[in-house]
Amino acid sequence: MAHEGNSMAYDLITMGRIGVDLYPLQTGVPLPQVETFGKFLGGSATNVAVAAARLGRRTAVITRTGDDPFGTYLHEELRGFGVDDRWVTPVAGLPTPVTFCEVFPPDDFPLYFYRLPKAPDLEIDAHELDLDAIRETRVFWVTGTGLSEEPSRTATLAALAHRAKAGTTVFDLDWRPMFWSDPDAARPFYAEALKHTTVAVGNLDEVEVATGVREPHDAARALLDAGVELAVVKQGPKGVLAVNSKGESAEVPPLPVKVLNGLGAGDAFGGSLCHGLLEGWDLEKIMRHANAAGAIVASRLECSSAMPTPDEIETAIAAGAVK
Repeated sequence: MAHEGNSMAYDLITMGRIGVDLYPLQTGVPLPQVETFGKFLGGSATNVAVAAARLGRRTAVITRTGDDPFGTYLHEELRGFGVDDRWVTPVAGLPTPVTFCEVFPPDDFPLYFYRLPKAPDLEIDAHELDLDAIRETRVFWVTGTGLSEEPSRTATLAALAHRAKAGTTVFDLDWRPMFWSDPDAARPFYAEALKHTTVAVGNLDEVEVATGVREPHDAARALLDAGVELAVVKQGPKGVLAVNSKGESAEVPPLPVKVLNGLGAGDAFGGSLCHGLLEGWDLEKIMRHANAAGAIVASRLECSSAMPTPDEIETAIAAGAVK
């Protein structure tokens, strides 16, 4: 996985899940009755890299696939989206993960993860990391799922410790209960990751796992107390709250949208968040653009290929809604 190259040029490196998303092409139909599916690049950290690339950023992802045709497909998709795949390596004997979903708009999108016996992206090894590239990228993004099993857990924490808050380091709290025995098992590892993080992002469930606190303002303060410089708390229909260590805050309502598939909206939000931080925008503008990016993807069936362009985001903001 190590590679010598012009790592200084990266705007964003993400580290975490990758897989194939198989989404029903019929909405409102239970999975047993679905007849046709669309095949898409998936995985939260990977989608964030795609979203930022769509906004003009040079991105790469650190992850692993199976040594199989689905793994080949993911490499082809990453290159097509302009995401550097040099740190995407195969794991012999483990299949590339596949995720199915059901689509019941506006707010029910059950996920079915096929990641057994183990997902290759949890086989990221600390000894194979390009630590120079991780330290030098302008933004580094890790996820809670990366902490759920070894050797990915040690690799994630080693990458964070080596980076030592150089540049912007984002921890996507990314709580997936099916990957953990219970929240108490996750909390110590979340706390360790937060020590090396400048930005924490999560919804109400995720901030509660990380801090034990659910009320948005209290949770944001708890994240700041844990060592981050910016806490971003997604509040669902109430919008998003952002609070930084300078005492600045912004609370931005969501854009009205007719939801087709809510999956992937958070990843679009994340890619736009990274873009706004790199641009040096104020908190309110960053959150407004990230909200719009998420709303656009929620209005579309797919995730990775649905990531919006800058013009699409600006158009949605100007209209005050996603058409």
